Amino acid sequence: MSGPATHTLTLPGAMLARGFWLYVWQIDTPKGEYLYVERTGDSSSPRANPPFTRMSQHLGRKKKSNALKRNLLKKAGVDAEDCELFDLIMHGPIFDEIPHIGTRDERMEKHKPLRDIVAAMEKQLERDLREAGYNVLNVVHSRKPLDVAIWKPVRQAFAEQFERLGNS
Repeated sequence: MSGPATHTLTLPGAMLARGFWLYVWQIDTPKGEYLYVERTGDSSSPRANPPFTRMSQHLGRKKKSNALKRNLLKKAGVDAEDCELFDLIMHGPIFDEIPHIGTRDERMEKHKPLRDIVAAMEKQLERDLREAGYNVLNVVHSRKPLDVAIWKPVRQAFAEQFERLGNS
């Protein structure tokens, strides 16, 4: 960095909504553009944090939650601070977060099917972006079946942001 500068960040209020979201980081690095695909909706708890929460975690210092920052360094050889721009393209909430009613186990039973649907879409989005020629940093692992009816409008929403996705 070359001295102090003034920057702005504009957040749409909707990105504070809890629920199941899919999102893609589009990162302009000194080595070119990279993408990072993710979702909200925890695997270990019945929570579905908003993208805003994940945004700060991805670029923070905690090793358990800063996967974007770690992947950027490991796979692209780039420090996050050296990147020109981070764009966060998010779609959701696809499903609302499960209300905090009942026991944790009861909430988790309602959370899992929604989490699994979004996990399958996360994997498909990563695969589709990669096949369209985008440089995707992460590989998403999910064995959950893709619900094509739910996936089609979600994919279309991302194709509006990623031109080559619409052509593949």
